[in-house]
Amino acid sequence: MSVVGIDFGNLQSVIAVARNRGIDVICNEVSNRATPALVSFGIKQRYIGESAKTQEISNFKNTVGSLKRLAGKTFQDPEVQEIEKQYINADLVDVHGQVGVKVIYLGQETTFSNVQLIAMYLTKLKEITQSEIKIPIFDVVISVPGWFTDIQRRAILDAAEIAGLNPLRLLNDTTAAALGYGITKTLPEDKPRHVVFCNIGHSTYSVSVVAYVKGQLTVKGTAFDRHFGGRNFDQVIVDHLAAEFKEKKKIDVYSNNKALLRLRTAAEKLKKVLSANPQAPINIESIMNDIDVSSIVTRSDFEEWAKDTLDRIENPLKEALEQSGLTIADIDAIEMIGGSTRIPIIKDRISKFFGKDVSTTLNQDEAVARGCAFQCAMLSPVFKVRELRVHDITSYPIKITWLSTPEDDDTEIVVFDRGNGIPSTKALTFYRKEPFDLEARYANPATLPTGINPWIGRYSVKNVEPTPTGEPAQVKVKTKLNIHGVMAVESAYLVEEKVEEVPVAETGPAPMDTDDKSGAAPAAAPAEPVKTKKVKKLVRKGDLPVSIGTTSLDKTILNQFREGENEMASTDRLIADTEERKNALEEYVYDTRSKMELQFTEFVDSATRKSFVAQLNEAEDWLYGDGEDALKSAYVIKLDELKKVGVPIAERYRDAEERPRAEKLLRESMQQFQSNALSSEERFAHISVDDKQQVVDQCDKARRWLDEHLAKQENVPKTETPLVWAKDILKQREDLVHFCSPLLSKPKPAPKPAEAPKPEEKSEEKSEEKPEDKKEEKKDEEKAEMDID
Repeated sequence: MSVVGIDFGNLQSVIAVARNRGIDVICNEVSNRATPALVSFGIKQRYIGESAKTQEISNFKNTVGSLKRLAGKTFQDPEVQEIEKQYINADLVDVHGQVGVKVIYLGQETTFSNVQLIAMYLTKLKEITQSEIKIPIFDVVISVPGWFTDIQRRAILDAAEIAGLNPLRLLNDTTAAALGYGITKTLPEDKPRHVVFCNIGHSTYSVSVVAYVKGQLTVKGTAFDRHFGGRNFDQVIVDHLAAEFKEKKKIDVYSNNKALLRLRTAAEKLKKVLSANPQAPINIESIMNDIDVSSIVTRSDFEEWAKDTLDRIENPLKEALEQSGLTIADIDAIEMIGGSTRIPIIKDRISKFFGKDVSTTLNQDEAVARGCAFQCAMLSPVFKVRELRVHDITSYPIKITWLSTPEDDDTEIVVFDRGNGIPSTKALTFYRKEPFDLEARYANPATLPTGINPWIGRYSVKNVEPTPTGEPAQVKVKTKLNIHGVMAVESAYLVEEKVEEVPVAETGPAPMDTDDKSGAAPAAAPAEPVKTKKVKKLVRKGDLPVSIGTTSLDKTILNQFREGENEMASTDRLIADTEERKNALEEYVYDTRSKMELQFTEFVDSATRKSFVAQLNEAEDWLYGDGEDALKSAYVIKLDELKKVGVPIAERYRDAEERPRAEKLLRESMQQFQSNALSSEERFAHISVDDKQQVVDQCDKARRWLDEHLAKQENVPKTETPLVWAKDILKQREDLVHFCSPLLSKPKPAPKPAEAPKPEEKSEEKSEEKPEDKKEEKKDEEKAEMDID
């Protein structure tokens, strides 16, 4: 069973797998530990991850990034139109009420929703993992930002289902890092250890204050800046360099999308170099209009340009501390994760805020993925992991609303307040005479990401009727904030209030002892009635059906997307297999043709060589002509036709190279066995003459076979099939070893033990003893006794 954690990032993603020896990070097909979060569409197939990265500039109109930022968004969302549109060159459109893209795929204009795009990317991550661990994967834990709302989390869950994955949990990214941190530490048993986790990635900034005690992790407070990350610092560089190039080179980079994309890529590399060096150059050849640009940027320049962005660092730190109820003095450590925390000025600002050094004990790029893999292992029955309970919290308060009725004065209640634990369950009680509806909404829409609808879901409780007395029925509705941080109504049921009489145990003074000495039995006390009291109890009477409407995709659309994804994935695999067969044919043509003029010259007659070379040239012309877009089967047939001629030639060449080595091995074995059989050494002295003779005879037989066949082979031209192959000679050697080795390696017989005297001889000696001798011995014994006295 697989145990997989996925750090789903906006720029790239990291996959971690739990194995018996620990947590491993999976490398993709080009041996990178992080896979670009890109999907590109081509004339024949999709390109996802690393292959999409190579298409990012040449096919930029059909390449889509920022997948994480699009999750759960609508086309009209201001953040999509004002921010995300800057980073996506494909046309954004509305697809089933969600934001999507319009691209050219398989030569046709096609639209895909953000859920479909995420599903495509998750399918790629799934294939990368399965290729590495060699087994199918289903159960995963996926990281999401703590500020993700219900609709955004549901979009990830829908995408995972389309990709054929079963998310055991959507885990907040800072919580995942905190889990990876705590699982390897010795935690205190009494006073909690408080650690602040600062995660600054490509597009977002999250802070969590976590309290650790032995066996438990509790998130005390969280805060976010949803538009603070590496891409903001890239944009600062882009803005200043674009202005510089406009002044010096008279070009407007913003007027050319491809030029802007190339400048953004160069700015990202420049930022990374400046993190370790005081200055760095930037050079872009032919950025636009055949104009080359270059510049040198210093770290101080960069920090000055980014001053307004850097001033936002402290706000989430203050907010998270305030929510946790702690002070700076209570914080024991500050852990930095996320690629953007490598920028020196960011670490300096955070360190200055807390008045202590920051720590980087976790891998900044892989900590979240490792934490997700740990969580997946904890949720899996297969792995036994050190117990560390995770108590996460929700970021936004959720309320339930309903229509006003005579039975209720209120019309809403905050069910899960900010900071409420995840998961969490609460039961609500309603008095109704008929079916009723509930709606879940976010209680404070102003705190939500811009453009997010505060509506979460609608729940209709059916089959509600008044009691036989005409009174409103008592209905219990069980609500839950599940392990994914998603709001759900689990069930609804009727409750009936019954009055029951229960016995009451009375405690009074113990009976007094008497001094009666008569021995008469005491008189029986009169029986007292058992006292009872009436108690009201709630009894579950029956379940009620609940009709649920949420922001998750309808099952019909979900199944349609799943079928479409499976079909596209099959097409991608077929195209990949076809390209592989095409490359194999091309490689065989070039490799074999060069060898025909060099190594294979002696092993093919001139007429065959001439016709075969012509056949190879014809295959090459076909490859770059009519065979450019041929089917997979056509490439396989062409290659098989060439191999019918080429393989025998190659086999004759290889056999001629290997035959001398095989002959040498066989002769060495014959000589060794025969020498041992005729040896007078002590270690062979116990071997019987017959066994030694068998070894000698077998060696002579093998020698005659070898000499005979090699003599015949001398008369066979190299252009014809050999009479004896190297593999035949090696088989003879193997048979010789199997025959001779057991005979010459027999163990020495154990030495015979010394013979003991026979019992019959002892009895004869005793029988020969005379009675006179016994009398003499007795006299001697008596005499000795007398002397002693």
